[in-house]
Amino acid sequence: MIFHRSSRCTRGSWWVVDSKWSLTLQGYLCNIKAIAISIRSMVYENVLRDPANYNFKVENLGECLVNTPLKLENYIEEGESIVFSSQIKNIEYQFKTCDRLPSFEKAGARAKIFHDPELLQVGIVTCGGLCPGLNNVIKGIVQTLENDYGIKRIFGMLYGYKGLTKDCNSKPISLSSKSVRHLHLNGGTVLGSSRGNQDPEEMVDQLISLGINLLFCVGGDGTLKGASAIAKEIKKRRLPIGVIGVPKTIDNDLGFVEKTFGFETSVQVASEIITSANCEAEGAENGVGIVKVMGRDSGFIAATAALANSVVDFCLIPEIDLHLDGAQGLVNALKNRLDLNHHAVIVVAEGAGQNLFQSSEQRLDDSGNVLKEDIGTFLRDVLSQKLRDKGYSASMKYLDPSYHIRSVPAIASDAVFCYLLAEHAVHAGMAGKTDMLVGFWNNFFTHVPIELATLERRKIDLDGALWKGVLSSTQQYPLWKDD
Repeated sequence: MIFHRSSRCTRGSWWVVDSKWSLTLQGYLCNIKAIAISIRSMVYENVLRDPANYNFKVENLGECLVNTPLKLENYIEEGESIVFSSQIKNIEYQFKTCDRLPSFEKAGARAKIFHDPELLQVGIVTCGGLCPGLNNVIKGIVQTLENDYGIKRIFGMLYGYKGLTKDCNSKPISLSSKSVRHLHLNGGTVLGSSRGNQDPEEMVDQLISLGINLLFCVGGDGTLKGASAIAKEIKKRRLPIGVIGVPKTIDNDLGFVEKTFGFETSVQVASEIITSANCEAEGAENGVGIVKVMGRDSGFIAATAALANSVVDFCLIPEIDLHLDGAQGLVNALKNRLDLNHHAVIVVAEGAGQNLFQSSEQRLDDSGNVLKEDIGTFLRDVLSQKLRDKGYSASMKYLDPSYHIRSVPAIASDAVFCYLLAEHAVHAGMAGKTDMLVGFWNNFFTHVPIELATLERRKIDLDGALWKGVLSSTQQYPLWKDD
């Protein structure tokens, strides 16, 4: 393997290319016409077109001089990478336009590490809303630190970033393999959580006072931005303290990460509740079951659960504006479905249909997220009234299982994913990585700079297989537009 830093693709992006294959392909590309790029996200498309503007390089605290205590046959070598695009046509396009491929640093254990396990003190913090698998991640981090690296001084910060402020009345708790043994059986987080915008300077001061050399931040977009702010304050002070993110977003909407923990569990539970809504709808003449699921800006839970269940008549997601009236509106489509089947099921993501609300004032939660209007109760009331106006007496059954979904323990597949995320996060932290999170891309665990991952929320590709599958299953044609 040859490791290149491209002269055209600046800002520190690293590339890994087999030299013989590279020369062959580049020679072949001389006769190839330019092609269109198929990835639908604007940011992803821009990465393919102009990777020089996107920094894939992960920060390091310094040179790794300590021999790892791990006894493995194979270790990840610095420079090993996972290519950004796996499609040949995109690879061909980039070799023609940029010479080298944008790629993620490959996650995994290193033979040489930065931190001395005998001197290390570790902190763990969980922030934001609850999500299935939080306790699994905590358990995985603690067990990997203690069992693999021999680290005994592991502390959990209580109630999110608030636990790293002077105002917090709760002291960090000591964690061990023994104390976390049964954590996976419970939903939520043993460390508690909170939202808020704490001062990075104050939090770094607390890390110093506590003697923390490595901090794991488990959370979503806001948490990760906070982790990056902490890392940058540490860098400004030239301190050897690492900050590693473990991405927690039940909506599965983090950029440059294909899958986040808790998502599979949420789909499983949501699918079961959709089944209940369908039973309720079938049990009444013109019965309509409405299920609202989480999905502030992206409809992955709604779409995936609807497709998994295949009893859904209409799936409403934030990626598409919703229109109620007119020949092609939802009301008329629902009336036609009731004429046909005498019942219907609607699954709606919490961020869908926001175009129907007239409020000009934008409200934010403590993490800076835009608060959405309640589309679930709105649809329940408005659809009921509009159907009555058309001579229908519909029986509306409304279910909002959001808090139930996010609070359940992780299912087996999610639990496995949580442990592997945690394990790779520890390996990254021990190797002196910082201001990064552990991602998952092209079926590999990766290192992703937090700044890159938080550029844009990932959304459903309306031309992709998932949404086409939903349309095929629901037959909700056409997509609703104003007349």
